[in-house]
Amino acid sequence: MTGLLLVLVITIEFAAPTVVDPSPDYEVVSRAGNSVVIRTFVPHTITVTGHSAEGPVSVVIPIYPVLKPDDKLEPAPLKLPVPEPWPRLPFVAIGIAALAAIAAWTAVVIQAKRRVAKPRIVIVPADAFRARVMELRKRDRMHWAYLADAVRAYLAAVRGDLGAELTTSELLVRIEDVSVAEILRQGDLEKFSPWGASPANFDDALEQALAIPSWAEPQPLAVEEAVDEAAA
Repeated sequence: MTGLLLVLVITIEFAAPTVVDPSPDYEVVSRAGNSVVIRTFVPHTITVTGHSAEGPVSVVIPIYPVLKPDDKLEPAPLKLPVPEPWPRLPFVAIGIAALAAIAAWTAVVIQAKRRVAKPRIVIVPADAFRARVMELRKRDRMHWAYLADAVRAYLAAVRGDLGAELTTSELLVRIEDVSVAEILRQGDLEKFSPWGASPANFDDALEQALAIPSWAEPQPLAVEEAVDEAAA
């Protein structure tokens, strides 16, 4: 390094518009109203003179050098930057989240292994129908209507051609059974007729209803025989 150039830019605010005199110690950079900007290259106190409408103006600006006497102007030795430690908080948070996820999945797997399949309850239509019919012995009103509904529901469950949407007349066209006809007609009378059902023995009707599954759906033995015949 052969030398050091000192440049100072100074703004002076005068009380009134002022014309600054030229000087070898400074250079006028700009003027704007009462403000004058000068630039100097000397490291010592300078005096700025000028004149305004009020008369001569003089401003002393002290400039103190920041260098020590006989400074060799050698730059300070460079120091290696101190490496910053890696932040630990994000890694700790990621580790906690990973452990929580592992624990949750472990709990799910354990619960899945412990879960025991519930036994599937298979309801046989004939058994359900007979139980429903036997319960009607305890009824003292609208028993014909409930018996007719039970018969309709059972026939619809075991026969695709005897759906619950059929009327009594449509159903009886497809079933030529006297006991079913009496039960359905008595049920319609009890539900829709102002005089109710006709006099009849309800206990006999219950016994006849219990016999309906014997002909309404194919029996297991008959099915096995049909399979044997087809195999032969």
